[in-house]
Amino acid sequence: MVISGIFPALVTPFRSDESVLLEGVRENIRRYNNTALAGYVVLGSTGESVMLRQDEADSVLAAVREAASPDKLLIAGTGAESTAETIARTKRAAALAYPLALVKTPYYYKPFYRAETYIQHYRAVADASPIPILLYSVPVFTGVTLESPEVLALASHPNIVGIKDSSGSVQRIGEIVAGAARQFCVLTGGAAVVYPSLAVGARGAILALAAAIPEKCAELFALFERGDHARAQELQLALVAASKRIVSECGIPGVKYAMDLRGYQGGVSRRPLLPLSEEKKHSIATLLSEIHPAAARV
Repeated sequence: MVISGIFPALVTPFRSDESVLLEGVRENIRRYNNTALAGYVVLGSTGESVMLRQDEADSVLAAVREAASPDKLLIAGTGAESTAETIARTKRAAALAYPLALVKTPYYYKPFYRAETYIQHYRAVADASPIPILLYSVPVFTGVTLESPEVLALASHPNIVGIKDSSGSVQRIGEIVAGAARQFCVLTGGAAVVYPSLAVGARGAILALAAAIPEKCAELFALFERGDHARAQELQLALVAASKRIVSECGIPGVKYAMDLRGYQGGVSRRPLLPLSEEKKHSIATLLSEIHPAAARV
């Protein structure tokens, strides 16, 4: 399994009544199929996975699987608070023909969790999983960071094949790359640090921003791979500004609004997430017209 390139963290489109718009899921995937994206991450943080019932989550997994091109690698978010539920979700994803699972850290009882807690949790999931798993460290949402020693302890497990590190720490990414076996795949979750992460050995990125501007995110990876570092650095700086304004400042509603402007199916977010102010909408629209030559819609 080759895990390399740019993967969008897919949104879950909702109608105005907050019901899941499965045709919107399929439409987005059909459009993404025509880009240089390496594959798709379903039911991650950007997909509002914590807002979905299990039947809704399963229906989204099935819709993406149905619409995706065979050459796109599919990754299912399956992390839950308990080890048992994480295993159950991972087995469901495998039954839906997903070849890889992304497993976030449990966090609700984090005052009582220690490094050994996470090591034992992930080893138990990996032992029981019929498919390989990626660790997922996303401290902005969980308050939990998988530190380098924990990741390296887990990297030796034959069914743990990599990590998505969304901490934004290039140093941590470098430490993991340096300490793990060559086949262990490190992906960054930060659009603002894609270039430096690739420079220290990351294989690619899983990005919320790639759901809205997949072409630019994939272009950055391609420029780095070709060794065109001057243009790659220039594009990286543009993505720093885009990531800050769309993702960091506006969150999932910002990503969805940017998608709507570009003709994708973003839709509303589920409450308690609130819609964007007109000021923020204008800010995103202005940025898109500057960063993307096709202006708002393509």
